[in-house]
Amino acid sequence: MTTPEHDELRDQVRERYASAARTVTSGTGAACCGASAAEGCCSEPTVLDESFGAARYSAEERGELPYAAVAASLGCGNPLAVAELREGETVLDLGSGGGIDVILSARRTGPTGIAYGLDMTDEMLALARMNAEAAGAANARFLKGGIEAVPLPDAHVDVVISNCVINLSTDKPAVFAEIHRVLRPGGRTGISDVVAEDRLSPADRATRGDHAGCIAGALSFAEYRELLTTAGFTDVRVESTHQVADGMHGAVVRAVKPADRPAAH
Repeated sequence: MTTPEHDELRDQVRERYASAARTVTSGTGAACCGASAAEGCCSEPTVLDESFGAARYSAEERGELPYAAVAASLGCGNPLAVAELREGETVLDLGSGGGIDVILSARRTGPTGIAYGLDMTDEMLALARMNAEAAGAANARFLKGGIEAVPLPDAHVDVVISNCVINLSTDKPAVFAEIHRVLRPGGRTGISDVVAEDRLSPADRATRGDHAGCIAGALSFAEYRELLTTAGFTDVRVESTHQVADGMHGAVVRAVKPADRPAAH
């Protein structure tokens, strides 16, 4: 159940990302995300923040993409580096933004695969569709919706990825329940997110950055593992990749939805 405070935070996130899409579409600069995001987006698109955005991808990966997809990257990692996508798989990217991970996923899964991108922002969806068309990613599909209520059937995808978006949700148990629901038995996650050291309280995290700036809503390492386990996942791993602020880390998250067990005879 949402509260007025949750609705306000969601509106702040939506406007921040809509503004980022407008910035890229207008050609006035690159989007940015991080503890200093409240100060405005990056004014120089050729400078890559080493903690956030396109810098988390290899030069080869960036070279595969339209400029606008790279400029709109707001992530804190590269979920494809851990998702190990395979030919013919169906992939869902939660909070797909300008489409960078959807386009890369579409290429890795090939013409027999499908890469879905889910975003709640009309401006980002329009930008992502433009980028996918420019990249020739015919197997990319974009859906409008929130990550707490994914508009896909049960057991529909093989892999769920996400890049620095789950920390923005005000109902993270619902997000993990939805990931579990849409995954096929044996399906897996490959998520990049901002995660807090276990020593930091929610108040401590809030002092390091605002909610829409990717910091204040972050779970701790222990909380992430606990919520994924409670949602029904196994083989849960949450591992730091780099520090983004004092006690705050970019991290990769892996988990598996258990395969169906054969019926007893």
